[in-house]
Amino acid sequence: MERSAKNAASVFSYEGIPPAGQLIPLGLQHVVAAVVGVITPALIISGSEVCSLNAEEKTILIQASLIITALATLLQLFPIFHRIGARLPVIMGISFAYVPTLTAIGGQFGLSTILGAELVGGMVAIVFGIFVKQIRKLFPPLVTGTVIFTIGLSLYPTAVRYMAGGNASSEWFGGVRSWGVALFTFAIVIFLNNFTQGIWKLGSLLFGMIAGYIAACFVGIVELSGVAGASWVALPKFMPFEIEFVPSAIVSLAIVYVVNSVQTIGDLTSTTMGGMDRVPTDKELSDGIIGQGVMSLIGVFFGGLPVASFSQNVGIVTVNKVINRAVFTFASGILLIAGFMPKFASLLTTIPQCVIGGATLSVFATITMTGIRMITSEGAFTMRKSTVVGLSVALGVGITQVPGCLSGNGFPGWVSTVFGSTAVVAATLMAILLNLILPKETSD
Repeated sequence: MERSAKNAASVFSYEGIPPAGQLIPLGLQHVVAAVVGVITPALIISGSEVCSLNAEEKTILIQASLIITALATLLQLFPIFHRIGARLPVIMGISFAYVPTLTAIGGQFGLSTILGAELVGGMVAIVFGIFVKQIRKLFPPLVTGTVIFTIGLSLYPTAVRYMAGGNASSEWFGGVRSWGVALFTFAIVIFLNNFTQGIWKLGSLLFGMIAGYIAACFVGIVELSGVAGASWVALPKFMPFEIEFVPSAIVSLAIVYVVNSVQTIGDLTSTTMGGMDRVPTDKELSDGIIGQGVMSLIGVFFGGLPVASFSQNVGIVTVNKVINRAVFTFASGILLIAGFMPKFASLLTTIPQCVIGGATLSVFATITMTGIRMITSEGAFTMRKSTVVGLSVALGVGITQVPGCLSGNGFPGWVSTVFGSTAVVAATLMAILLNLILPKETSD
């Protein structure tokens, strides 16, 4: 009995509540690693270059991001109906991986269309989860890695634009102040990520943004006037934005949902293999993806953006082997409390875009390198792999670099929206097609 109680309270056991001295720092570790990834997509999508939301609407978007991330994680920890949620120690929430497609949709149609496409995308994720065994055959590491590599490449212009000041009409755009703060933030992130250990390394993005924010205050590019009017505590608003359905936007985002469902399989597998010394069951994979889709559906009605698993937090699990559910529940509680504080969310909206760009450039580079690692995870980089990756990325990225190349005579308007607004869609379809058509090599 004593041994059972001891195991129940261990941080290396899924059940039980460990001592506060272990629970709190281990939980905060996950909060620090995730929080920048949670709020930054909302900051990017709400910016003047995409959806041009006002201060109140930006606050709503950030508040929803924090709350949906907390609830999505809790759903994975405590599944409902024995079908929605994987019952695995993962952090799941608003993800960078959707940003290229969301940026394209938001810039052309607005936030309402993003939410409409997200509603359908959540349903697609649920269907994928139900039939995961049959569908995942189309997405081996070669295809998934190619898509993730393309997503990373697609994010680079966003990072550079933000480093320059975000909006071309801004008085700070392209100036020394913006670039100085951005490069200072970037340098802090790189230093902490490569020359420190522990919490400083894990929280390199967060601490880099804090340093960059302080620098931005010194050079006078932080505007705090809108924070005073925000309330300290408030419930999230139901249906704060309209929902519109545009078929071309739905198709684009649905494809990205499928790709991110495959990425979730990888994250759940890494979690169980790294922290539990086993592979996940088919039910765990299916239920995890279904939970991801359900939270995307729920998030739509509160202004939340699409949901996916957080690879950086998976990395923590594989390193420290801590899988105790209470640790992740504590982290979710911190994010949930922050989400109920509009004053905190409003303060986050004052982060200058140059700070965001300087901090997230390394994130986007990591996404790109993750794609490369997946491509080469099954052996040598063969000619077949080179063909699949090279042609898929060339077509996807190339089309987006030539505005209007799919809007000439004979092409309906939806073609340009689906294939021309983001590199991810064309690259995904090309990678799937080439992987099915090209003859297998001996090594394969």
